[in-house]
Amino acid sequence: MERAKCLEVIYPELKDKLVVTIMGACAQELYNLGHRENFFYLQHAMGLASSIGLGLAKHLPKEKIVVLDGDGSVLMNLGTLSTLARYRPKNMLHIIFDNGSLLSTGGFASHTTSGLTDLAMMARGAGIEHVATAVNPLQFGEAVLDAFERDDFSFIVAKVQAIGPDKFGMDLHLAENAFRFRRYIQEKKQQGLKE
Repeated sequence: MERAKCLEVIYPELKDKLVVTIMGACAQELYNLGHRENFFYLQHAMGLASSIGLGLAKHLPKEKIVVLDGDGSVLMNLGTLSTLARYRPKNMLHIIFDNGSLLSTGGFASHTTSGLTDLAMMARGAGIEHVATAVNPLQFGEAVLDAFERDDFSFIVAKVQAIGPDKFGMDLHLAENAFRFRRYIQEKKQQGLKE
């Protein structure tokens, strides 16, 4: 299963949600589908997408937050699993694209490559209740739809191939992206106050 194809499948569903991606291939592939102001590509901050997502979820309980993460990033910040289990943000979906590789930082094998480290099992062990693993596009689509319908925190591990985009490069720098993302949130909140 390819991460780019998974992103393509869920892209239409992301138009009204706040989306935080980890750096590298995941961010580039989402950007290649077409940037939206509700997308924040967390460049140069490996391991922190889930923390940013949790902060948004707690601060904006009426918004649905989607975090698009990678196995290397989650392994770099394993404490996030117990923190997510403790706070259990009902409005957050955490998707981990597990390609068994640190693809964006040199292509070295991650700890999930050998099959010894199982992120779904670790999430359950941390106390996360709704955990799914997807190994094909149908399972992935069903898991995401279930998560969007559920009024509770969901965690999905999507097993994908260790391939990335043909080229990297965004016309959107981190500071500008952060400013525009924040403005999008502020305008949405203002709109909600008027209604």
